[in-house]
Amino acid sequence: MSVNKLKPNHIAIIMDGNGRWAIEKGLERSEGHIKGYQNIKPIVMAAIKSGIKFLTIYAFSTENWNRSKEEIEFILNLAADVIDKESQELNENNVKISHLGSKEKLPKDIQEKIHRSEKLTENNNEFFLSVAFNYGSRNEIVETINKINLSENNYLTEKQFSENLSSNKFPDPDIIIRTGGQKRLSNFLLWESAYSELFFLDVFWPEFSEKDLTLVINEFSKRKRNFGT
Repeated sequence: MSVNKLKPNHIAIIMDGNGRWAIEKGLERSEGHIKGYQNIKPIVMAAIKSGIKFLTIYAFSTENWNRSKEEIEFILNLAADVIDKESQELNENNVKISHLGSKEKLPKDIQEKIHRSEKLTENNNEFFLSVAFNYGSRNEIVETINKINLSENNYLTEKQFSENLSSNKFPDPDIIIRTGGQKRLSNFLLWESAYSELFFLDVFWPEFSEKDLTLVINEFSKRKRNFGT
């Protein structure tokens, strides 16, 4: 049996378990979110070190608006702070930052900070970081269908659909990692993940490390990917 020795080109991560990590340690959920956001940059740097070219992280879903008002406000303020603090250093490491998801419901200051971050890093080409914030895959699929003009051709192809997704500038993820022990995709990259290799880890996101990332990459290298053939 042939074995895939190639490294993944694109890894996507569902960063789950911040609140449960905090509760297990007798802390407020907010402490888990702080620790989780602090873990983003080290994992980005670990991915760069591993030779990964594309990383997509699931930071805030459209369903997360159902959480308490206090927790939502805390997450939004924390996200705004992280964007401000980390964009410059990521830019210095030639990282291009892109936003996936709807900006419409986000506070104006976060929209502006996202725009500045994307503008600051738009010419970088060493590493590509996509942040799915206020993102839901079902919503994106519906929005994509609605914006495609089928007046001249009523037959929609997979290629045409893919080219109109917000993720169209990046290859489909080779790997999707979910931390926190849950085994579901939770409305994340449903179209793009058709042939992704799935890894569900028991470790909570605040404790996910370079070692965990390396173990996933090594396991991926042993899998045979047939893509339906």
